[in-house]
Amino acid sequence: MFTDHPDDTIAAIASAPGGAARGIVRVSGPRAIDCVASLLEAETPSGDLRQASSPRVVPGRLQLTNFASTLPCDVYIWPGVRSYTRQPTVEIHTLGSPPLLSATLGELCGQGARLAKPGEFTLRAFLAGRLDLTQAEAVLGVIDAADRRELDAALVQLAGGLGGALNALRDRLLDLLAHLEAGLDFVEEDIEFINSSRLQAELDESQAIVAGLAERMARRGEALDSARVALVGWPNVGKSSLFNALAGDDRAIVSPQPGATRDYLRAKISLNGVACELIDTAGVETLPADEIGDAAQQASGEQRERARLELFCLDGSRPLNAWEEARLSQSTAADRTLFVVTKADAPRRLVELPGAIETSSATGQGFDALRARIRDALDETLPSDDGIVLSTSIRCRESLRLAAESLGRAEELARLAAGEELVAAELRVALDQLGQVVGAVYTEDVLDRIFSRFCIGK
Repeated sequence: MFTDHPDDTIAAIASAPGGAARGIVRVSGPRAIDCVASLLEAETPSGDLRQASSPRVVPGRLQLTNFASTLPCDVYIWPGVRSYTRQPTVEIHTLGSPPLLSATLGELCGQGARLAKPGEFTLRAFLAGRLDLTQAEAVLGVIDAADRRELDAALVQLAGGLGGALNALRDRLLDLLAHLEAGLDFVEEDIEFINSSRLQAELDESQAIVAGLAERMARRGEALDSARVALVGWPNVGKSSLFNALAGDDRAIVSPQPGATRDYLRAKISLNGVACELIDTAGVETLPADEIGDAAQQASGEQRERARLELFCLDGSRPLNAWEEARLSQSTAADRTLFVVTKADAPRRLVELPGAIETSSATGQGFDALRARIRDALDETLPSDDGIVLSTSIRCRESLRLAAESLGRAEELARLAAGEELVAAELRVALDQLGQVVGAVYTEDVLDRIFSRFCIGK
């Protein structure tokens, strides 16, 4: 679908939705300069876009149909292959009014451009060799980053941190394959292109590199559940009020009757740059044997087990019950648990608990301290992103596993002197799998799956 018309001139609003001081409309393709030049009234005679031979900024005014006055703008032009897409590209920077930007986009389409599809600018950059597939996914990672950690990982990958290592490995394996195939071509000659010990050493080192990359992918995949924070405790201790206050909305039902939360609720929040998923679980209850399979309790239990951090909630307006006392007596320094005393605005009947955070959902008491403690606890325990965005980890995990297996078989075949043609066959499999990771080998459905997740204009 995406590769049908790579030479069309495409246009889209490239700035974020909503009003702003400045908005951007991006145009790329063979007729990009002509489309914009037909609308632009340059401020100086030297501002003729069609005469530009190098990247430049041209100030001027846009002439739009059905608008009484012209619009001030700066036009950024890349007339040759030094653009993001390696096609002539123009960006119109003007007032960030959504109706004005939409009108500008409509005028450009009237001049011969068409609306860009999601991710089509980045797809063209990939097809032109400006980016490999891991870098293209990193563009989406930058756009979708929920916190500074994710942004840093995406920027490392965009700079070629992952793709550079993979491409260097592919070059190494291609050289190795060339030596093997040269030996097969001259099998009757007394020529040794690569000796057995060096072949085994190269394969062993390459397999270790791929295995290391696969392990990094696996660690990045673990981060999907790493930032879960579960609110746990006895029914009616104020978990749902605490959840609503932290989440900033009222999605959890708050009721004086125990058991109002019969399932778990989730909300994504950001704590000073650390993104996490907050889970409000059903109250823990001592169940009769014939109710152990209760769905709400089972689901809440699963969420507690998957959480990286527990907020164990205790009602400050009443003494501890037997279950809470047992839970406190069993806690250790190794537990990933923060103790939170709720209802601090009510008369205190709970014993003092060293280290517990006193909160009141009614007055807001203690919430700044609670957010800081949650952030610090997550920051200490979250695994490193290793410069890999999550979508790349999910897409490439299987390819790296298969590449590592092929290299392992190749090393074993070389050690047993089973025949260089068999070693070469395994190398080709490994190269194919690595090529799928960086995009040297791809199918149209893979590109559709990746780039359709982009927003329009990127």
